[in-house]
Amino acid sequence: MNTISANSPVPLTIEKEYIASLHFPDQEVLISPEEIKQRKADAEQGSVIGNGYRSKVSISFKDAEGLKQVETTIWAVTNKRVILKNNMTIPLHRIIKVKAPTESLKYPTI
Repeated sequence: MNTISANSPVPLTIEKEYIASLHFPDQEVLISPEEIKQRKADAEQGSVIGNGYRSKVSISFKDAEGLKQVETTIWAVTNKRVILKNNMTIPLHRIIKVKAPTESLKYPTI
């Protein structure tokens, strides 16, 4: 499971609308292939939670300025990006962790 290390600064919580103004470097933020694979699986699970359960997830990521966090709904995941509402995107290679609140895993709204 991806974790933010104890040495990491506390992430700055932002609104999803602010993401469009951020700059994302090309470098990968995770080291191991296992973490990268887990991140993709967590993002895909976040998409299921967003679309099926109408719940938000917490996404921790790094832009050019540092560690940030956003609470939002993931609409879709590609091999390169996580797509949020209003066509906002975060490059997958800059995401450190996607975390779903456990209460969102109850029955979906029908």
